[in-house]
Amino acid sequence: MDMLYSESLSSSEVNVSESEYDDEQIEMPMVVSREENGYEPKIGMMFSSEDEAYKFYNAYAKFIGFTVRKSQYRRLADGTISQRSFVCGRERHRRLKDPSYVKKVNRRETRTGCPAMICFKIEKDNWIVYKFIPDHNHDLVKSSAGAMLRSQRHVDEAHANMIEDMNNAGIKPCGMYSYFVEVAGGAQNVGFLKHDCDNFLQSKRSNTLEAGDAQSVINHFKKIQANDLSFFYTMQVDCENRMTIFFWRDGISRADYSHFGDVVIFDTTYRTNKYDMACAPFIWVNHHKQSVLFGCAFLLDETTESFIWLFESFLEAMGGLQPKTIFTDQCQAMANVVKKVFHESQHRLCLWHISQNAAKHLSYYLRQPDFKVLFNRCLYNCESEQEVEE
Repeated sequence: MDMLYSESLSSSEVNVSESEYDDEQIEMPMVVSREENGYEPKIGMMFSSEDEAYKFYNAYAKFIGFTVRKSQYRRLADGTISQRSFVCGRERHRRLKDPSYVKKVNRRETRTGCPAMICFKIEKDNWIVYKFIPDHNHDLVKSSAGAMLRSQRHVDEAHANMIEDMNNAGIKPCGMYSYFVEVAGGAQNVGFLKHDCDNFLQSKRSNTLEAGDAQSVINHFKKIQANDLSFFYTMQVDCENRMTIFFWRDGISRADYSHFGDVVIFDTTYRTNKYDMACAPFIWVNHHKQSVLFGCAFLLDETTESFIWLFESFLEAMGGLQPKTIFTDQCQAMANVVKKVFHESQHRLCLWHISQNAAKHLSYYLRQPDFKVLFNRCLYNCESEQEVEE
């Protein structure tokens, strides 16, 4: 990494960065307005706070076409920051991991070791520019797309309030974002992307999952387990010890699974009102064509990692016995996990999703009466594999 700072630290300063810094002459501070400067940072420019300094460099980055990341800093012995740098989002390279480490998701490499940066020295609460490197070693984004860069996107208070109101009204994130795009006159004017909306809702759900509610669930499970030794429950918590998933099944569910568990339907269609958690039951039917519940879970999100944890917990609760067939919806993350965890099972889509796919991809043919009759017969009325093939 390029050297960042110009002066060696005095004995009263503590270095928390990973490298030493260049000796470089610092010019006397000068106050330059953005209008006079035309966004271009200059050595000696002065700002009154870190927020003001960051906003200026971020505005410059939007104009030029790159994203900004906060990087190295130094502190004095009393803990106050004495030097600070902001860098291009493509600074450095991705850290090399142990070759034996198996990645869950292969992400595209975006780091290029870009040297572009700006460095500040803090004197008497003034943030003074003493080093500026404008050169990048990668292509820059067009100014028209600058608003989509990561450091430019944020959900402001007005949007946050609207997102919460829409969520309480049962509107999905895709519907919320489509509304914002229409009102703003294009995605480039919204100020954030759909997954920023998803992340905001995820954060709110995590923060509102009150400790008392989570503890009540645990207490309830413990009470049931005291009376039913075959009762099984487990839960997952995040890095802040907040509950994100919980799964349970009772003794009757375990017995039903041993008799009727050749086929399992897993569904995440329904959601709770307060926390917007997905209700995910494992179900099938018994010999009386009555629905039986093999187990149930509540999920805060529907990510690959959550499904892996849940499916592995389900198998643990069922003594490792895998179903012969499992039906799910057409979620790709779920499909990938089913293939990995239920490797002895046949994965099938439910009939409703097949009909939805047909309406989407075969709409031209379904408008023809003869084809529709044959298709519906194939879909609903065939009783053998040979009849379907015919």
